[in-house]
Amino acid sequence: MSGLALPVPAVSAAPPDTPARAFRRRLRRHRPAMGGVLVILLLVLITAIGPMLSPYGYDEQDVELLGRPMPPDLAHWLGTDNLGRDNLTRLLHGGRISVLVGFAAALVATAIGTLVGALSGFFRGWVDTVLMRLTDVFLSIPPLPLILLLSGLLPPSVPVLVLIIGGLNWMSTARLVRGQFLSLREREYVEAARALGGTSTRLIWRHMLPNALGPLIVAATLAVGHAILVESALSFLGFGVQPPTPTWGNLLNGARQWLDSAPWLAIPPGILLFATLLAVNFIGDGLRDALDARG
Repeated sequence: MSGLALPVPAVSAAPPDTPARAFRRRLRRHRPAMGGVLVILLLVLITAIGPMLSPYGYDEQDVELLGRPMPPDLAHWLGTDNLGRDNLTRLLHGGRISVLVGFAAALVATAIGTLVGALSGFFRGWVDTVLMRLTDVFLSIPPLPLILLLSGLLPPSVPVLVLIIGGLNWMSTARLVRGQFLSLREREYVEAARALGGTSTRLIWRHMLPNALGPLIVAATLAVGHAILVESALSFLGFGVQPPTPTWGNLLNGARQWLDSAPWLAIPPGILLFATLLAVNFIGDGLRDALDARG
């Protein structure tokens, strides 16, 4: 009697470890970066939904509470300011403005820096000379005084603030992208695409820029934190978004005269600003480590 052949269980082959899968694995292992992602997601959620759930408007005044800030209670969880406005509502609404300005200004700075750096690194020659000397001129100008000057000359608004902050913070991104393109333009696949008749535009945006995205994403992430900090500084100094529209910066400015008697006005926006900047920097560090194939 012949022996019966036992069925051999099929062993599924493990999926190949692609660069994208390896990147996600390294990023998930970076606990500070994951914590930063959770903080940013939570912040975006509460600032987007919180003001809609609040029974108060961000500029709605309670005439019975005028005169001096009132401490937190069941009706006003973070108290009120000296004009009788609910601090929690203003804090959440101000977070919308600060985060929006930060992300939008970082997007503007990244777009300008990417364009300048890509053209400079790809064409080299006189194009590189002109664009890099222009970058050097912008780098030689102290940014904060120039931002203060432009903010004072132009009508204060969120779009103007985004353009000012983004338009004066693209230089480091341009230098980074230029260095990447100088290296990539000599690669074999770029030479092959050029030999096949690829146009300069196609070579830049289809073949080279995707391979420079790693450092660019890290730079853009860190630019968000810088833009939020600059916006808060401008609003604190009175050159940013003007009251009654709240931002974290002008909330801190309005709390200065009440630091001794009403610290609940300054502590919440200070904590949220600190937590946001820390989370963005953790995410940037995590992206840098995850994109390092040697990690």
